[in-house]
Amino acid sequence: QVQLVESGGGLVQPGGSLRLSCAASGFIFRVFTMGWYRQIPGKERQLVATITSGGSTNYADSGKGRFTISRDNAKNTLYLQMNSLKPDDTAMYYCNTDGGPYTLSWGQGTQVTVSS
Repeated sequence: QVQLVESGGGLVQPGGSLRLSCAASGFIFRVFTMGWYRQIPGKERQLVATITSGGSTNYADSGKGRFTISRDNAKNTLYLQMNSLKPDDTAMYYCNTDGGPYTLSWGQGTQVTVSS
């Protein structure tokens, strides 16, 4: 079955760092562009960053210069390194494809809370 399992979130002070992981299974991970998304209560899920099957990356303005998306196709794992975290980065973070007809069932997400 298709499964996306996010991990690595937690509570961190402003300016701190976290590394999120997404373990993927049940589909041919290496051929898809993958992305990280985040959502807070009452708001729509928003794209944070994407990485193509070949490793080309793009970032939303909110994370550009602070976040780094990467992947390990041999491990079917997607990563998001988040540095210089701000309180408004607080959200539930999810991984998935980059949308359209190949969007997969959403996982449970991993909570990131940035607070002093």
